[in-house]
Amino acid sequence: MITLTGQSLTIRDMERLLYEGDTAAACPNSMEKVAQCRKAVEEIVAEGKVIYGITTGFGKFSDVLIEKDHVEALQYNLIVSHACGVGEPFPEAVSRAMLILRANTLLKGFSGVRPLVVEMLLELVNRRIHPVIPQQGSLGASGDLAPLSHLVLVLMGEGEVFYQGERVHSMIALTKEGLIPLSLQAKEGLALINGTQAMTAMGVVGYLEAEKLAYQSELIAAMTMEGLRGIIDAFDASIHEARGYREQIEVAERIRTILRDSKLTTKQGELRVQDAYSLRCIPQVHGATRQALNYVKEKLEIEMNAATDNPLIFDGGEKVISGGNFHGQPIAFALDFMKIAVAELANIAERRIERLVNPQLNDLPPFLSPEPGLQSGAMIMQYAAASLVSENKTLAHPASVDSIPSSANQEDHVSMGTIGSRHAYAIIANVRRVLAIEMICAMQAAEYRGVEEMSSATKSFYYQGRQIVPSITKDRVFSTDIEALTAWLKETDWMKHRVLNTEIAEGER
Repeated sequence: MITLTGQSLTIRDMERLLYEGDTAAACPNSMEKVAQCRKAVEEIVAEGKVIYGITTGFGKFSDVLIEKDHVEALQYNLIVSHACGVGEPFPEAVSRAMLILRANTLLKGFSGVRPLVVEMLLELVNRRIHPVIPQQGSLGASGDLAPLSHLVLVLMGEGEVFYQGERVHSMIALTKEGLIPLSLQAKEGLALINGTQAMTAMGVVGYLEAEKLAYQSELIAAMTMEGLRGIIDAFDASIHEARGYREQIEVAERIRTILRDSKLTTKQGELRVQDAYSLRCIPQVHGATRQALNYVKEKLEIEMNAATDNPLIFDGGEKVISGGNFHGQPIAFALDFMKIAVAELANIAERRIERLVNPQLNDLPPFLSPEPGLQSGAMIMQYAAASLVSENKTLAHPASVDSIPSSANQEDHVSMGTIGSRHAYAIIANVRRVLAIEMICAMQAAEYRGVEEMSSATKSFYYQGRQIVPSITKDRVFSTDIEALTAWLKETDWMKHRVLNTEIAEGER
């Protein structure tokens, strides 16, 4: 069980909650802060103070005073009117992450909701009732208003959920689990939808998949090194220590470890003096991607524990301040950075694919074909990889450089961070397919060289891969192979690849 405090949630905690079956609980001390802050809100309402979002309208309506008798109606109207999301729903893991992150930020005790609201969010998490939340419709600045409104609909017994493998009306799931829908009180609707939890949740899920891809890309690149008789000297520790980037040094060390007993790599001058950049510069390029991912992880972990709604309540209600913590710019920048960094894993992988299939660049059968000319072999796989890489270049355009005014120009600068998070996830999916294509080609090249000559690590990985994609003995519908291997790369628990008896990851994360 993971205890949420509002202060200490980590990416590793999220991985356990999203993929390893862990449940979540609220820290009692944090819940006490929530209760104390709620008292402040009730006093504000009782005294009729003019406080944004509690006794006023929202956005451009912030100057409209709301009567005490209409406070609950104000919150209900806020949620139903803001539930304007469109398009396909977020993956279920993202919906689950949004529930967790929303509960965690409320536990900081600055938002003014009842403890009951936090309890309801955690009930949904622990009973695996995940709101159906459309992906499109957020500007990423007034908070992820539309996506989070769809989440809050479920707390109220409205909207749809993913439950026990089906998409159903929320009341079906709530009734089966014996949960009673909430009637939102003063400020609660606003507190629940002001924030960056959609972009952050999508970012966390994307980051976890990108981190896995980064490890997989190294093992696949190592297999390509064997298929092309790559020069191992370029991975010597002295070169990378001379430059000084920790991530570059670590990538080179992992490649050396993966290939330590390979008989297919060469020394400089043995076959050629030096390799092309797509082989020789694996540590420099993959290492730079890891630098970016480390930056993204740092920003995500800050945002996961941030108070992001408005207004925030301090000092027992003595200080209620309207600010802009809901603005997604820090995460928008980070996720745009992740887009670029992950896209480069595919850029360099596609160039390695070209070197595996182009007879002018290697001494392998043209396009790895079993009968060159009569059979095309991997020729069009390279086309597919090139197409995905080109698509990524469009998706990698930063969403955060865009802005458009909303709410009658009251909200006149926005982050578009949620768009960035969705594009990052699309890039990650494309990169995985490119890596699958590289692995198919690398396995085939390794066969021509001699599987028995491969390193212990790559040989084990090769045999696992061959359970998914058989050897190319004749032309077939290779799309099926690419999709099957892509699914395997996504679904396989990367940490279990430690059975390869190689130190491919630097300890427990």
